[in-house]
Amino acid sequence: MQIARVCGTVVSTQKEPSLTGTKFLLLQLVDQEGELLPEYEVAADTVGAGIDEWVLFSRGSAARQVLGSEKRPLDAAVIAIIDTISAGNRLIYSKRDQYR
Repeated sequence: MQIARVCGTVVSTQKEPSLTGTKFLLLQLVDQEGELLPEYEVAADTVGAGIDEWVLFSRGSAARQVLGSEKRPLDAAVIAIIDTISAGNRLIYSKRDQYR
């Protein structure tokens, strides 16, 4: 799993039929210090994440372990919306503090 910030959506009207109804998010990866990286990923949204939320996402075969996605051609899926991240005595991210 990796941490990312949702920075946008990807819309595609023509796609593989098994992906009909799937929402795609544009994610910007986050490093272990909470800094945004210049790397991006497109992932299927399985949890209803929104813009600016921090999420956990899985890649590869783990992305297809989400119920209902086993036969879909996915290699990245958002699997959780993050509330807080801390390391040692340091708070790296708090969803509650994000909008203050």
